Parts: sequence; structure tokens; C-alpha cells
Amino acid sequence: MFGEPDTEVGPDAIFRERLRAGRIEMQACESCKRVCFPPRTHCASCGAQAFKWRAIAGTGTVYATTVVRQRPDRGPDYNVALIDITEGARMMSRVEGIPPMDVQIGMPVRARIETTDGEPLIVFVPV
Repeated sequence: MFGEPDTEVGPDAIFRERLRAGRIEMQACESCKRVCFPPRTHCASCGAQAFKWRAIAGTGTVYATTVVRQRPDRGPDYNVALIDITEGARMMSRVEGIPPMDVQIGMPVRARIETTDGEPLIVFVPV
């Protein structure tokens, strides 16, 4: 069901299937144990090709953030943030639930799954 290794489903599709099922999981390299994001076929740290999917805590810290300003007819301003996941990976997302200008570097955040345009994605809220 979730893209077993002998199927032709790629790691990104497996990641999205798990999000659709309400599970936030990332790959952990079986060789060096590094948690990887985005999903991949080779470990960026050691080059190994064997991964296990594992649930993550869903917590992290804002590493960097910027505000994307919109024209009034395009909708509200929003932030784009780099989040250092507790397990060691870094991902680009956004922090919701507060004004974009209030997102601060070092802010602790928690992940949640949101569906946009029919696709699941991970966003963060302040802790």
C-alpha cells in the first residue's frame, strides 16, 4: 500500500501517500541514520540507497524566514520559512496562525498536515 521497495513508486509519492493517511514520516538512512528531506533515492550524507520511513516528532525551530508581499488583488501576505526539524532535517514551509511579520528566527514550531488544492503538505504553527 505505501510503496513497498519492490514497486515502481518513488519516494516523493510514498511521502505524499503517508501524509494523506495523516502520518508525518521521513526517511532515515539505514547506513548513517541521518533523517532526510526531501524524500530521495540516495542519502545526501553518505550516498547509501537504503532508507526506512519513520514517524517524526513534528517539532522544530525556525531557521530563516521571509515575508512574501502580495498585491491586494492577489490575497494576503504570507511567510516562507526554513524549519530545522528536531530529528535533523531542514525543510521549507510556512508558519501559520500568526501574522507573517511575527515569525521569528529561533521560534519553536509544531508541524501539521494541511490540504491545499487537493494535495497534502506540512505547515507549522508556533508552539
